[in-house]
Amino acid sequence: MTATVPPRPPATRRAEPSGFLRALHAEWTKFRTVRAWVLAMAGALLATIVVGLLGTAAPAPAGRGADSATYPKGPGGEAVNDSFSFVHRTLTGDGSLTVALRSLTGVADTGNGRTARGVQPWAKAGIIVKENLTQGSPYAAVMATGGHGVRMQYDYTHDTAGPPGRITQESPRWLRLVRSGDILTGHTSTDGSHWTEVGRAKLPGLARTVRAGLFATSPQAKRDTAAGTGFTPAVATGTFGPPGLTGRWSPSAWSGTQVGGDAGTSGSYTNTTEGGFTRTDGGGFTVTGAGDIAPVVGGPVMGAGFSVENFLVGTFAGLIVVIAVGTVFITGEYRRGLVRTTMVATPPRGRVLGAKALVAGGAAFAVGLVAAAITLPIGQRGARGRGFHVFPVSSATEVRVMVGTGLLCAAAAVLALGAGALLRRSGTAVALVVASIVLPFLLATSGVLPPGVSEWLLRLTPAAGFAIQQTLPRYAQVLSVYEPSTGYYPLAPWAGLAVLCGYAALALGLAVVRLRGRDV
Repeated sequence: MTATVPPRPPATRRAEPSGFLRALHAEWTKFRTVRAWVLAMAGALLATIVVGLLGTAAPAPAGRGADSATYPKGPGGEAVNDSFSFVHRTLTGDGSLTVALRSLTGVADTGNGRTARGVQPWAKAGIIVKENLTQGSPYAAVMATGGHGVRMQYDYTHDTAGPPGRITQESPRWLRLVRSGDILTGHTSTDGSHWTEVGRAKLPGLARTVRAGLFATSPQAKRDTAAGTGFTPAVATGTFGPPGLTGRWSPSAWSGTQVGGDAGTSGSYTNTTEGGFTRTDGGGFTVTGAGDIAPVVGGPVMGAGFSVENFLVGTFAGLIVVIAVGTVFITGEYRRGLVRTTMVATPPRGRVLGAKALVAGGAAFAVGLVAAAITLPIGQRGARGRGFHVFPVSSATEVRVMVGTGLLCAAAAVLALGAGALLRRSGTAVALVVASIVLPFLLATSGVLPPGVSEWLLRLTPAAGFAIQQTLPRYAQVLSVYEPSTGYYPLAPWAGLAVLCGYAALALGLAVVRLRGRDV
């Protein structure tokens, strides 16, 4: 009897990595074993941190103590300007206030003790319901403006347009604000009989007892001079008829408060530009105020302070090093004749460039991310300690800036790699990439070019990628200088980064085509 011997199973081989993973591992090994490249990336990290911190290490503003500079914050955590003259009483529960706004006038301080009459376009006068007199507390208001008609605004960032038209003694406007729970509805009328709803606001958790009444305020007057755009103090005066009330209002008399504790804007004031209120014959009021009820967007309201992106000025120094390393990562192989060995080991040439792009981009991303994560908290804490304002942003915005800085460095490294593969000369490629990213940004933000030209530079060149670091908001209802020279980009953060990524993808794609089309 013959025994049957079962066949031995074939020996299991350890799975080998795929072609791309093999190429990726080879390029990573090559990168980390070249000491000069590793030290250069460490230098890029250090330069980004040091330059960023030194760039904002200004001495404390005169008269400011440590940690004395803060912005009021709105319900959403945003920095707000909340300064206005307020004639108010308390309202408990539901109710309404109706009043005729008979005129809205203004005056601006032009310096040297002189004033100029004229209401500012975003000067406001109307009715407001505010949770309390603390700056930044929730509110809803219906108002007339100097140049943008009737508006319904609430919680600083929300704005709804109503009927257009200016308020004069010949063309008054009636306003009404109705509270029902946490819903506030604004109405307007041209005759006091036929009403149009302007808008409504929902203020979750609004206190049962609130302050409500009449207000007036005006942002600073914007003036274009030979030295550039400037701002001067301005006030607005609203003349109101007798208020009509429904609901549970306090029996006490109307009282006046300057919310914000001053006239609302910086500068010296004459007697004609001070806030306050007076009673008029027939039970009406004349209310004069300055400032704004709106989010802070930078500009003159920001005063002596920094925005988050100011602490990342060192990105320029780090980028130059990252670009140099990204370029030499490919041109170094051409110079030493090692590129043929690389192509023999990995014949698909696109695979080689893809692996190099992932390694260079990944290393650059780590540099940018870590540098931003270290610089931002240290820089902000130091600036506040010296008495500077630091523009507050949400946690999500801060994370976006940190990650975005890493992606900005990664895209620049890939662009440099593509340029190096195309030109095969380190110096030429580095100069070209640095000039395409850094030079347009410096020209656009220096103020030497007209604003329109600067905006197009930041739309069409790789410098658009710096938009990912922007934190200053832009609101149509807030007067400021929205130009690149004041920190504003024409593209949204991710759209700007997409422009830079597009250039990087184009350079890498052209490099792949060139490598496939000719001998190395």
